[in-house]
Amino acid sequence: MDLDALRTADFGLLDDAIDDWSTMVTDLETMMKAAEEGLHRAANKANWAGVNATVSKEFIGKTAGEFTDAHSQASSIHKILADTRDELKLYKGQLTGAIERGRQKNLTVIGYEGGFTVTTNVPPEGRAAQDKDNKGDIIALRDEIQGILDKATESDSTAATVLLAIADQSKLGFSDVDYSDRDAAAKALKDAEDLADLAKQKPEDLSPSEFDRLNKGLKDHAGDELFAQRFAGHLGAQGTLDFWTGLNDPHSAWKVGQARGDQFDDLQKNLSLTLATASQSDGADMTTWKSNMVDLVDKPVGRNGGFPLGGQVMSNLMRWGDYDDRFLVDYGDKLIETEKKFTSNGRHGAWGRTGGDPLLNRTGTDSGWDPMTGYLKALSNSPDAATDFFNGTFVSKNEDHDFTQEVDGKQVKRTLSNFDYLFEERDWPLDQDDKGENSIAGRNNLAAALEAATTGHPAGELATVDTPPHNAEQAKLMESLVASIGDDPERLTKYGYMSDSIGQITSEYLPDVSRAMSDVPRDSDPDGKWQNIEKRYPLAGSEAILKHADVTKLLFAVGQNEEGYAAVEVGQKAHMAKLMDYHLDPHLPEGQRSSNDEKLVIEMIALQSGEVSGTLSLGVQEAIGSEASDKDKGFEHAVAQRKNLISGGVGTVVGVGTSFVATPWIGALAGGGAGTATSVVLESVFRDAEGHALKEAQKTGGEFWAEGQIRNGVIAEDGARAAAEKYHSVDVGDAGTIANKAAAQGYLNARAIIGGSSPGAITSS
Repeated sequence: MDLDALRTADFGLLDDAIDDWSTMVTDLETMMKAAEEGLHRAANKANWAGVNATVSKEFIGKTAGEFTDAHSQASSIHKILADTRDELKLYKGQLTGAIERGRQKNLTVIGYEGGFTVTTNVPPEGRAAQDKDNKGDIIALRDEIQGILDKATESDSTAATVLLAIADQSKLGFSDVDYSDRDAAAKALKDAEDLADLAKQKPEDLSPSEFDRLNKGLKDHAGDELFAQRFAGHLGAQGTLDFWTGLNDPHSAWKVGQARGDQFDDLQKNLSLTLATASQSDGADMTTWKSNMVDLVDKPVGRNGGFPLGGQVMSNLMRWGDYDDRFLVDYGDKLIETEKKFTSNGRHGAWGRTGGDPLLNRTGTDSGWDPMTGYLKALSNSPDAATDFFNGTFVSKNEDHDFTQEVDGKQVKRTLSNFDYLFEERDWPLDQDDKGENSIAGRNNLAAALEAATTGHPAGELATVDTPPHNAEQAKLMESLVASIGDDPERLTKYGYMSDSIGQITSEYLPDVSRAMSDVPRDSDPDGKWQNIEKRYPLAGSEAILKHADVTKLLFAVGQNEEGYAAVEVGQKAHMAKLMDYHLDPHLPEGQRSSNDEKLVIEMIALQSGEVSGTLSLGVQEAIGSEASDKDKGFEHAVAQRKNLISGGVGTVVGVGTSFVATPWIGALAGGGAGTATSVVLESVFRDAEGHALKEAQKTGGEFWAEGQIRNGVIAEDGARAAAEKYHSVDVGDAGTIANKAAAQGYLNARAIIGGSSPGAITSS
C-alpha cells in the first residue's frame, strides 16, 4: 500500500458498493425464504409423475438450494468488504494524524512510488544538519507510518486473497462459504497453508506436538471450503500421497507412530473430510489436484519406488465425506483399469498384503491394501457417482478374458459391468481386521455403495422428500442386483452382513416388487390387466422390471438377516397401509383407480403384502432353525429399532415416500397425522415387535413363522380399518375382515411358492 494511495483514498465508490451488497444480501434473503417456503415446499407437496418426477422436482430442489448458497456467499462478501473498508478508513485516519503530529514537530512526509521518506521541513541546504538533530523523531515517525501502511497492506491484500478464493470456489452457481468477517476467512487460508507445510515435512521430522496441531487443525476446519481448497492445493496430489504413505511407514515415522499411533484413525478421518470438501472446488489448483490424483492411481508411491500404489493410498483417504462426483467417476475408471492390469482382466486376485507391509487404513476394519474397499466406501456417500460407476463396463465381450455365458447351446464371452464383476466374479483378497479375524469390510462397503447407487441417497440414511424417484440407471442396476441374487442366493446369504443394505434397497423398491409379484403379463391393452396392476401399485420415475421368482429368492435371502428383515418388513407394512389409504380415498381420480370395487382392492393389497411377509418369515425360520432359542428376539428387536430411524422426522419409512405417485409422506411415523392407516399400522408393528422382544419364551423357526401368520393378519386388518374409517368408502368391519383373511392367505401362499407349489386360492367376501 503506497502512502499517497492511502492518504488520498476516496472511499465513496467502495461505500456505494458495500451498500449495494447490503441490499443484495437483503434481497437474496427474501428470495431464499420464498424459494424454500414457496417453491421448494410446494414442489414437495405436489403430485409428480413422469419426467417431472425425476427431473423437475429435483431441479427445483437444487435451485432453491442455490438461493441459500447465493445468500451465504453474498453475506460473506458484504462482511469482508465492510470490514476492509472500515479498517482502511481507520488506517487513513491514523496516517493523517501521524503526518499532522510530524508537521507540528517541523517534519514532513514525502511519498513516492514504492515508498516514502521523512525529513525535516527546512530548505534543502540545511536539511542534512536538521535531520541529524531530529534523527530520533524522524525514525519514530517513519516507523509509525510504516506500521500503519503494513496493516493497511495486510487488510487490503487479505481481502483480495479471500475474495478471489471465494470467487474461484465454483465456476457455476455459488459456493456456500459463510464467514462472520474477513479475519476469519483470512485465518482459514493461513491455517491451511501452515498445516499443509507441516504435512510436507519428512515423516521422521514430524513431532508429536506437530501431529496434534495438524490433527486438531483439520478437525476444527471441518467443512470449511476455503480452508480445504487451500490445504489440498498447497499440499498437492503427490504431497497428499507422500504424507499418508510416510506417516504409516514404521521405518520412517517411528517416533510419531509410537507417540500418536492410537490417533492415526482420527487424522485419517479428518484428512478424508478435508479432501472431500476440497474436491468440490472448481479452483485451478483443485482441478490440477484431481487430475494429478487420477494419474497417480497406478503409480508406485512407496519407499524406493515400490508398493503401495497411489490408488491404494488415496482410497483410504476417501472413507469419509462427499467427494466430487466427476472426480470419483474418473478415479474409479482409473482404478478399474489398474485392477484389470493387476488381475489379468479378472482372471485372479490381487492386492494381497504381506506381513511386512504397513497398514494404510487405521480404522481397524481392514489393512487398506485393497484399494476397492476405501473407494466403495466413498461411493456409499456419493449416490450419483455410485450409479455411474456400477453401470460402467469392466470387460466387453471383445476383450481377452475368461467370463462366458451360454447362448444357443454354446459358451461365448460375456460383457461384464462393474457391478457384475464386483458382486459376482471378483476374487476378493483375504484381509484381517485389528482383532485378527477375516475382514468383511470390502464386501460390506460394496453393499453400502450399491445402496447409494440404487436409492439415490447416501447409505445408512433414509429417503427424504428431496430424494428424487428412481431414474433409469438406478432401476437398471436394481434389476441386475435382483437377477443376480435370484440366480445364486448365496451371493447374499454367504455374506449375510450385506443384507442390511440390500434390505434397505428392497424396501425402497416395494412398488416395483409388488408389480413383479402380481404375475400379470405386461400387455399393451390400455384397459388390460397390466394397466390395472400399474394403477394398483403406482410409482413415479423409472420402474425396475423384476421377475417374481427372483424377488422371492431375494426376500427369502434378506429375511435371514435381522437388519435386512426389519427394513423390508417395516417398509412393506407401511407400503400396504399407504396403498389402502391411497385407493380408498374417494377423491382419487378415476383414471388412477385400479378398480371401483374397494373390497377387491383391499383384498389384493393385503394378499400380496401377506406373501412378502410370509417369504421374509420363511427366511427368519431358516436363520433360527429347528432348535428353540432366543434368536427370534434379534429379529424382533431389529424391527423395534426401525422406529428410532423413522421418528427422527427426517426421512420416510421407505423410498415409497419418494417413488409413490401420491404426495410424499414424512413425519414422526412417516404416515402423516395420528389415525392414518400408515401411522396405525406402524404403531401396531412396533408395539408388537417390542412386546415379543421382551418375552422370555424361546422359539423355533417354525414357531416364529406360525405366530407371524396371525400377527400379519391383525396388522393388515388394522390398516384396512383405519383407511375405511377415514374415508367411509367401505364398511369398517368388512374392510378389516377382508384384509385379515387375505393377508393370512398371502402369508400361506409364500410357503407354497418357496416349495414350488401353486399358491392357494382366495375369494373375496
